[in-house]
Amino acid sequence: MAKDKANPTDKVVRNGIIDWSRLFIGMPTLFWFVCLIVIPLIVTLAMSFASRDAYGRIIYEWSFDNYIRFVDPLYLEILWRSFYLGLITVLICIVIGYPLAYFIARSPKRYKPLYLMMVIAPFWINLLIRAYGWMILLRYEGIINLFLRRIGLIEEPLQLMYNDGAVLVGLVYVFLQFMVLPLYATIDKLDWTLLESAQDLGAGSFQTFRHITLPLTFPGIVGGSILTFVPAFGSFIIPRMLGGSRSIMIGNIIETQIKVARNWPFASASAVILIAAAFLGMLIYIKFSGRTLMGGE
Repeated sequence: MAKDKANPTDKVVRNGIIDWSRLFIGMPTLFWFVCLIVIPLIVTLAMSFASRDAYGRIIYEWSFDNYIRFVDPLYLEILWRSFYLGLITVLICIVIGYPLAYFIARSPKRYKPLYLMMVIAPFWINLLIRAYGWMILLRYEGIINLFLRRIGLIEEPLQLMYNDGAVLVGLVYVFLQFMVLPLYATIDKLDWTLLESAQDLGAGSFQTFRHITLPLTFPGIVGGSILTFVPAFGSFIIPRMLGGSRSIMIGNIIETQIKVARNWPFASASAVILIAAAFLGMLIYIKFSGRTLMGGE
C-alpha cells in the first residue's frame, strides 16, 4: 500500500511538538525574504497611493490619482507598446528558442555543455555593452547600412534605430536565453520512447510533435514565456538606447519619474503595475503547468 504523502508541516511539528531546530534553521531565510521582498513590496504599494508636494516631498494621503493617470491616452499608449512588444518578444523567442532547445536536448551528451555554455555566454557581458553593440550595427552609418550600400541594395541609409523594430530586436537578443533554458530543461526530460512508440504506430513527425511532444513540453513554454515577458515588459535600457523617445516603455516611465521628475508615488504605481503583471504571469503558469507554489502535482 502506497504511503501517504508527508505534510510539509510534519517536518516542523511532530506529535504536537514543535521541532525548534528545524524552525531555527529556516529563520534566516524567512528573515531575508521579509526584509528583501515583503517589506519593499509593502512600501512600494503604500507609496503608490501617496502624492507629492511642489518640492517633491512625499505626502501619504490615500488617493488613486497615480493610477488614474494611466487613463491618459499618452500612458495608455505606453502601456500598450510595452505589452505588445513584450508579447511579440515572447512569440519570436518561442519560434527561435524551441528548435534551439530541441536541438541541444537531442545532441550527444558530450556536446550539451558546450551548447549550453554558448547560450549562457551573453550573460557574461554587461547589458550596456551588448546594447552599444547593437547601436553600432543599427545606427544610420552603422555596419548593416554600410554593408547594404556596398552591395548595392540601398542608396541611402535606412532608419534602423529609434523605432519599435530596433527595440524588438534588442529585446529578443537579450531575453532569448530566458526562453531557451526552461525549454531545454523540459525537453531534456522527455521520455523519448513515447515518440518512438507513436512513430511505430504510424504517426507522422507532425502528429507526434502535436499530440506528444508539444503537450509534454507545454509547461516549459509557459514558464519560458513568463520569464521572457515580465522583464521585457518592464525593460528600460534597451528601449532607451535603441528606441529613443519614440519607443518609450513603462520601464522608462519609472526611471524618468524617479531620476528626473522625482515623482516617487507615480513611479511606485507604475512599479505596482509591473508587479501585477508578474503575479498574473505566475497564476497563468500555475494554471497551465498544473503545479502549485508548494511544489505539488
